[in-house]
Amino acid sequence: MPPRRRTEVEGKVVQLPSSATSSSPTLSEAMRVRLADEITSGHLKPGEEIDEQAVAERFGVSRTPVREALRDLAALGLVEIEPRRGVRVATLTADRLGEMFEVMAETEAMCARLATYRMTAVERLALQALHHKSLEAVERGDVDRYDEYNRDFHSAFYRGTHNTFLTDHVTALRLRLAPFRRAQFRSKQRLAQSHEEHDTLVRQVLRGDGDEVARLMRAHMLTASATLADYLGETTQADEPSACEKTPARQSLSTQDEGAAQ
Repeated sequence: MPPRRRTEVEGKVVQLPSSATSSSPTLSEAMRVRLADEITSGHLKPGEEIDEQAVAERFGVSRTPVREALRDLAALGLVEIEPRRGVRVATLTADRLGEMFEVMAETEAMCARLATYRMTAVERLALQALHHKSLEAVERGDVDRYDEYNRDFHSAFYRGTHNTFLTDHVTALRLRLAPFRRAQFRSKQRLAQSHEEHDTLVRQVLRGDGDEVARLMRAHMLTASATLADYLGETTQADEPSACEKTPARQSLSTQDEGAAQ
């Protein structure tokens, strides 16, 4: 086990990796998720500069995981890294997001159709069990946990195609959209709605109707796109945060944050 250090934040003691392990992939992934949430929620505005050192101090980490997270966010199109000019939040239009979700919807529909015909009995049972387990996160309104279940749910379809090339392709595409797929769950009632859509998908998979499963998956993804558009519209219309909200006290990533990954 790597050494741990104790950090007091807002009266609580939390555990963080030591500086010797602060550049671990887990920590950089946690930073990526946190910053992506702030971008998609509108807390960080398009064109706003992200100061690497300020972020590191804010979360109580070294600059290394922050730098890694920003590179990942740049690859996802959420930030732009300009040599000698720093990092700024990218401007992503609604039209561009719509195009990306359209491609994702068609690709996942293909996976759903193939997986329905190719999944083994064990894989179908695992999909069903995963779906039932996710209900607890819905009932608690736990966005982070449901996001994990949702990722695993869709990945089960990818693997179920038994087509490695297709699995690699759709996984890479999903990574590009991961922050936005996560953001949609912050819209009211989306967790319950998503779970209901998953329920219909599972029932049709068990029936073996691949064409119907493809249609439902396409609709599921396009609904997610529409929900995201509404959510982003609401965040852009929200009042500007106060100065205190813009410069919060030093925070630290909890062990739960560290486990988050796209």
